[in-house]
Amino acid sequence: MIARYTLPEMARVWSDETRFRKWLEVEIAACEVLAEIGWIPSGAVETIKAKADFSVERINEIEEITRHDVIAFTTAIAEKVGPESRFVHFGLTSTDVVDTAQALQLRDASNLIEARLLELIQSLRDQALRYKKTPMIGRTHGIHAEPVTLGFKLAVWYSEMQRNLARFREARKRMEIGKLSGPVGVFSHLPPEVEEKVCRKLGIDFAAASTQTLQRDRHAEYVCVLAIIGSTFDKMATEIRHLQRTEVREAAEPFGRGQKGSSSMPHKRNPVTCEQISGLARLLRSNSIAALENVPLWHERDISHSSAERIILPDSTILVHYLTTKLNRIIRDLVVDEAQMKANLELMGGLIYSGTLLLELTKKGVLREEAYQWVQRNSMRVWDEGADFRTLILEDPDIRKHMSEEEVRQTFDLENKLRHVDIIFERVFGQV
Repeated sequence: MIARYTLPEMARVWSDETRFRKWLEVEIAACEVLAEIGWIPSGAVETIKAKADFSVERINEIEEITRHDVIAFTTAIAEKVGPESRFVHFGLTSTDVVDTAQALQLRDASNLIEARLLELIQSLRDQALRYKKTPMIGRTHGIHAEPVTLGFKLAVWYSEMQRNLARFREARKRMEIGKLSGPVGVFSHLPPEVEEKVCRKLGIDFAAASTQTLQRDRHAEYVCVLAIIGSTFDKMATEIRHLQRTEVREAAEPFGRGQKGSSSMPHKRNPVTCEQISGLARLLRSNSIAALENVPLWHERDISHSSAERIILPDSTILVHYLTTKLNRIIRDLVVDEAQMKANLELMGGLIYSGTLLLELTKKGVLREEAYQWVQRNSMRVWDEGADFRTLILEDPDIRKHMSEEEVRQTFDLENKLRHVDIIFERVFGQV
């Protein structure tokens, strides 16, 4: 069963409520560790844990005055906690909290994305195996080349998505990291053990070295990986769009009962979801540029990255989550016309076997350049006159000097062209 896309599950990750809850989670973890090492009273921590709360509305009211979101947050917490609030944010700088909490948000977002990626990968596997032996024409430069199978095409996508999954897991691991190293990163207020213990409490790693911020190469890698995933989605969607073209009609995205393709042309079945995927993948790629621009910050910190990240991190994670769900439905419910695939294989009168014929002639001792000339002159007649390629070859005196009628006919063998598909599938899927 394919999960229907619902925005709230990912939108909640990036809501103001969640963002501040994550900040509070970091602040409380820091208080707990400070109590453990004897820097603040343990009783104060219990009071903070029991009373610390906020409303987004109140934080926003305070920020209208302070023009500083973290100060607004700690002020709102202080209103709830009372005197013990003096230990909240003790020895921390704003980015200690913001960057560490952001890692927690990204962990939650990554969990949602990875679950959907795994669903898509499973759908690609299922469909690749289903259509493993379904022949269709392969195309290079948009022109008929040699036969492939639909399962092979899907296996290529599956293999690419396995690489994307590996890249994503590596990138998310480098993003799930915190820092509490202070205003310039040298632990001028709190010792490194606090950072280590807080991060362990939160279930994330800590940066070996940081300035006031985590270094933005991590974020750039993560957003770039999301852009690569989006580009893979774009590739699949573009291929399906081409296969759905009226002149091709080999495969198509599902067209639902009651769906309409055009306000003016009732006959239309447009690949609107694939086009949507291609369009939104462009936003993922553009976000990656902003993430890369965020890497060079001034000295030990400036704030130029922050405003961009408030857009690109939610947008990119939401988009990948959304697009994965959409593409999964297309792959799972792909409309396949095997009869049309067969018709298109035969469309050019056997030209797709020209490469095999060329090789067979060279095996007979004909110089490659000469063999190429013989095969090409007959091929051009098929293009220009609509003639049958095999008939022309059988009537060509130069070729017939070297190949019998049976040998010519044997070159027009579809199964021989696809004889190694099983080996490719073993490479991709193992024994199935």
